[in-house]
Amino acid sequence: MAGLFDKQADLYLDGRPTYPARWYSMLADHTLHHSLAWDVGTGNGQAALSASYALCCSRPDGLLLVAGFKPPPVCRLFSRLVAEHYEQVLELILIGGENSVDLVTVAQAVHWFDLPKFYSLVARLLRKPGGVLAVWCYNDAVVSPAFDSAFKRFHDSTLPFWHPNAQLIFEGYKRLPFPFESVGLGSEGKPLELDIPKEMSFDGFLKMISSWSAVVTAKEQGVDLLSQSVVKELETVWGGSKLVRSVICKAFMLAGKVKL
Repeated sequence: MAGLFDKQADLYLDGRPTYPARWYSMLADHTLHHSLAWDVGTGNGQAALSASYALCCSRPDGLLLVAGFKPPPVCRLFSRLVAEHYEQVLELILIGGENSVDLVTVAQAVHWFDLPKFYSLVARLLRKPGGVLAVWCYNDAVVSPAFDSAFKRFHDSTLPFWHPNAQLIFEGYKRLPFPFESVGLGSEGKPLELDIPKEMSFDGFLKMISSWSAVVTAKEQGVDLLSQSVVKELETVWGGSKLVRSVICKAFMLAGKVKL
């Protein structure tokens, strides 16, 4: 999974939308305790950038510990381990262990995981009662009717180059298995629809789509999905490379607690 994104990590960080801070506050409101949260599949820390933190320090074991999340106060633990290393997590979370994590979040990544193994681990780690797992993704961007039409033609051209797991994103996690009790923020088969607003220039938008794994995979196979003609068409209907427009990324969330 990591190999799909390591080549465009800088583009991913610069171009992708950040998640609204109110999401974290909303999730914290559904937990009984606010001591420890674990963001899984953090990658370059994109989810972490969406919230305000008072303290951030690196750890030599490959984890990033972030304290002072507001509101409300939460200690957050981010893992940069690849998905295959779930078994090591219990040993690494020395400050808590089983039945200690109040919130587990997975942003734009759970579709890559071995879900039975991951869900089993989460069920052990979450505090009972009150611990919450939340997963989310975004799969589309809405700008204007003219641009959206041109953008759909480009998106359709990328479809042969996506990893099969990406189909779960395209479907807005509607078929994602999620064996947890709903807390009112989406449930299995019924994700909560959310918007991620972002002010972007065309250059910024181009960075975002250039970071797509399908675009990178196609280029490695000799297919330039963002050819000069494609970019020119998108730029024209956008209104120019420097024009800043309001973009709405369409997101989907599932959140739940362990069934007792």
